[in-house]
Amino acid sequence: PDTLERAAAYAEEIGSAAVLVLEAGEVVFSFGDTAVKYPCHSIRKPFLGALYGIYVDRGAIDTAMSLEELGIDDIPPSLTPEEKRATIRDLLMSRSGVYHEAAGEHPSMVKGRPERGSHPPGSFFYYNNWDFNALGTIFEQLTGKRIFASFHEDIAVPIGMEDFTFADCSYSFERPKSRHPAYFFRMSTRDMARFGLLYQQYGRWEGRQIVSEQWIRRSTAVRSGGDTAGDPYGYLWRVIPGEAGVGHGFYHTGLGVHLLAVLPERKLVLVHRVDTDRDFDIRWSEIRTLMEMIVSARG
Repeated sequence: PDTLERAAAYAEEIGSAAVLVLEAGEVVFSFGDTAVKYPCHSIRKPFLGALYGIYVDRGAIDTAMSLEELGIDDIPPSLTPEEKRATIRDLLMSRSGVYHEAAGEHPSMVKGRPERGSHPPGSFFYYNNWDFNALGTIFEQLTGKRIFASFHEDIAVPIGMEDFTFADCSYSFERPKSRHPAYFFRMSTRDMARFGLLYQQYGRWEGRQIVSEQWIRRSTAVRSGGDTAGDPYGYLWRVIPGEAGVGHGFYHTGLGVHLLAVLPERKLVLVHRVDTDRDFDIRWSEIRTLMEMIVSARG
């Protein structure tokens, strides 16, 4: 209890807006207003990844299909025949080799983007918004469903999200750059924790399999080594390295300050939010310290 009190004081000090930690589905730490909806930024990627798992299992999506087969292209300079060899699976791993401009790119992504044609599809990991955005286009093309409506129907309602509505979500088109929009979610801390709990339970919710365990294990296995921007990558999830000493675990961040982390072996889900609708001053190292305080208090 003393450690958790110190964690709450530290969360206040560093400028956290909301924090929620679940252990075996029970709330063991709560800070701030967990019902307020904040932008999720890059945590949008695991949300889409869950939808891919559902529709791969339903037979609507074949991850071996190439961009050429799907008819996926972009505004000039258009994709080359070599780039169109990339498969859905390559995009899920962020290894497409397509280094076209993309919507929603952070300046660091632009700065680090390799030259067009520098790496064949499947050969090189680069955390690539083009891949993530094109996956949204492909999902809607193959399923005939809009991302946010599908998330509401296939995930939010079945797991009892309390605050989510697809009216809070939006597409971001940047036509001078790309025809593929970014797809942005707003979500409350408690609803994000429910999504994390779904993954902590390997896709089961109250006796129903929402996302297959096989897909969750596939998507949270290491597919690419770490890079300068972070830990190893699976399918739209970062994978916590074994040397961290927490067992199998995975996470994603948003703008470097929102965090959704899942530690299935310890039955932990950790969510950290910041009010990124306003100016903020909080560092990743501080968030990590906070999470370590909470996890250590749980033994």
